[in-house]
Amino acid sequence: MRRCACKGPSRRSRICASVSGLAMAMALCGCGQPLLVFRGDPPAGTPVVEEPTVTGSIEKRPVGFGDDLAEEDWRRARAALSVALDPQGNGRPVKWDNPDTGLHGSINPTGLPFVSDDLICRNFLASVIGSKRSRFVRGTGCKLSGGPWTLKRVRTASGAGHS
Repeated sequence: MRRCACKGPSRRSRICASVSGLAMAMALCGCGQPLLVFRGDPPAGTPVVEEPTVTGSIEKRPVGFGDDLAEEDWRRARAALSVALDPQGNGRPVKWDNPDTGLHGSINPTGLPFVSDDLICRNFLASVIGSKRSRFVRGTGCKLSGGPWTLKRVRTASGAGHS
């Protein structure tokens, strides 16, 4: 008995579609070639605007993480945040701690990476635990492929208690 080619997609076309989808996902997650941007000289008479100096992968401590975080606390939390938000990561929580201040916590990605306004983004739930005060913080981190993370919509999570 002969099979009719019009009964649905062949196994080969399904495999090609799967491979194409995987290639697109890898490109969106930064696995493709780096994007190089060359800027020429601005036209005569155009004012030159200096770009701000970027000194870290995520901007200064957001208010939602709390005023009680010292610079070293935030440096450690920021490093954990960069690992947790990585679109190539395994989606597991990443812990941080500072034995000098006693503060510690974890960053837990809450969902898969997604694209928004040409940025790769990922939602997270972070905990900040101290001897006097503990809380949870929700937010979204976004970045251009290969660029630094910036935090969006950082806020204290509802139902977070104080110890």
